Amino acid sequence: MPSLRRMPGRAVLAVFQSFGFEVESRKGSHVKLRRVGPNGERQTLTIPNHAELDTGTLRAIIRQAARYVATDELDRHFYR
Repeated sequence: MPSLRRMPGRAVLAVFQSFGFEVESRKGSHVKLRRVGPNGERQTLTIPNHAELDTGTLRAIIRQAARYVATDELDRHFYR
C-alpha cells in the first residue's frame, strides 16, 4: 500500500481547487470549500490551513472527499 504524503493545508486546498472547489469562507485556521455537483447538490469540505496536516486528519478529508471525487484521482495527489 502506498504511503500517505505529509502535506501542508495550503497544498491540500490547491488540490481541491483544481477539482473545482472554491473557498466559501474562513474561520480561524479552517477553510470551507464548496462546489455545486452535476445534480445541483452542494458539495462541502472543511480543510484546516495548518503548516502540516496530521495523517489522520488528511485521511478523514480524503474519505469525505471520496463522496464527490473519484478515489483514483484523489490517490494520485495524496499517496506516494
